[in-house]
Amino acid sequence: MWNLWHGCRKFSEGCAHCYMFRHDGEHGLDSENVYKTSSFYLPRAKDRKGVYKIPSGSTVWTCFTSDFFIEEADEWRKEAWNMIKERPDLHFVFVTKRIHRTLECFPDDWGGGYSNVSIICTVESQRQAEIRLPIFKNVPVRHKGIICEPLLEPINLRPWLGDWVEQVTVGGESGPDARPCDFEWVIGIRKDCIAADVPFHFKQTGANFVKDGKLYRIPRWLQMEQARKAGMNTDK
Repeated sequence: MWNLWHGCRKFSEGCAHCYMFRHDGEHGLDSENVYKTSSFYLPRAKDRKGVYKIPSGSTVWTCFTSDFFIEEADEWRKEAWNMIKERPDLHFVFVTKRIHRTLECFPDDWGGGYSNVSIICTVESQRQAEIRLPIFKNVPVRHKGIICEPLLEPINLRPWLGDWVEQVTVGGESGPDARPCDFEWVIGIRKDCIAADVPFHFKQTGANFVKDGKLYRIPRWLQMEQARKAGMNTDK
């Protein structure tokens, strides 16, 4: 995990019960204050023997307490790209709701995208799918994925699924105020993925999971396990 900056602004309906805002609030922190963290230079960090602290071949989940493309980080992003370029032996993964900002935020030598970067676009509702996915489809990125989390309603992904999407991930919302996730919505997206030959991954049920019309309250520690037990995944 590489949280090189911290802090965000709520951007769309999926942000309503953001875990980062919840955790910061428990400690009296202002989540809208965006700042560089002490982990900013982590990809360059080495131990006393001069060995990188992040081992070669690792997947680096990036910016999970902010958004890599948030405006407040524009002055720091160039250096972040430089570090990513310096570590072609790592694979960096970004999840973003701000897909509309990617073109203006890519480095000058981006071209068709760095081979060690995956960008995953969040679409939590039909409205956001219709706004973000037409943009995302045409953004030059080598590795693209879609995540429907928190899944707030049925979403028709069929118009956009194709071989440009490496995987679709679905998950319900966690936390004490979590909105329900209906298993029928998960099944619908999975069917669309199978029809388009796109790998599908059911990540977590969320805290309030509806199946066959019945609401189940799932504790946090069981949400991923219950999703896995559903046997829905077609990814490798």
